[in-house]
Amino acid sequence: AAVERQSEHTIAQAIVRHASEQKVTVAEASQFKIVAGQGAQASVDGKTVYIGNKTYLQANQIDTNTLEQKVAELAGQGKTVIYVGQAAELLGIIALADIIKPESRTAIEALRKIGVKVAMLTGDNKITAAYVAKQLQLDTYFAEVLPNDKSNKVKELQAQGNRVAMVGDGVNDAPALTQADVGIAIGAGTDVAQESAEIVLVKSNPLDIVNLITLSKATVVKMKQNLFWAAGYNVIAIPIAAGILYRWDILLRPEYGALLMAASSLIVVANALLLRKLPLQ
Repeated sequence: AAVERQSEHTIAQAIVRHASEQKVTVAEASQFKIVAGQGAQASVDGKTVYIGNKTYLQANQIDTNTLEQKVAELAGQGKTVIYVGQAAELLGIIALADIIKPESRTAIEALRKIGVKVAMLTGDNKITAAYVAKQLQLDTYFAEVLPNDKSNKVKELQAQGNRVAMVGDGVNDAPALTQADVGIAIGAGTDVAQESAEIVLVKSNPLDIVNLITLSKATVVKMKQNLFWAAGYNVIAIPIAAGILYRWDILLRPEYGALLMAASSLIVVANALLLRKLPLQ
């Protein structure tokens, strides 16, 4: 908790929050350093403490094999395992699990119904990612993805002809949010993620993504309807107002022309207001 207190990562925040709930006295840390997508380190009571994934601790000469059986067991339950080490010694592991919200399941089901394929980009190991993907019935998933590689994955999907919307909440998601055709940040996420996205879900409810797509598609349809109506109306009304039917004694008096023009605008507005009746989630 002493190390993670200086990090904005969601896992770090969860560890600090748990320590606070358990009324643990957290020591002061200095010389804090973070390695994106791997972990962090800091000096606590004069000793360097490392916390992060297996790759990060092994890179700092800490043997992680002693608890591999327990790690595999926890990963199989869909939990993310964080290693903690100090001075070439593995101090322990921390297991965290994302609680899948009911609205997340509902949102994914709704997205698939409207033809949207849902994929997951995560830095978690393949076992954990596979468990979560199965629980949510995702179309596909990409595991053990480093922060910089997330944007590359988005590029790959775009190169295949897909239009990609990226949803994220952390600092690590910022490059991918920028790369995506549409970046959507969770309101409860970091400021960096929100600044990188075009859209922010203020209520942090994934069902709003479904509403967003539904409303966007309906808005495009209304725009086309209104343009078609306006073009057709003017193609017919302007020649009549100009006197094209004069030889048959059909004229459009100026005051009637003005009223009809106002009426056409009201019809466009009324058609747009029908968007309020959309059955949103």
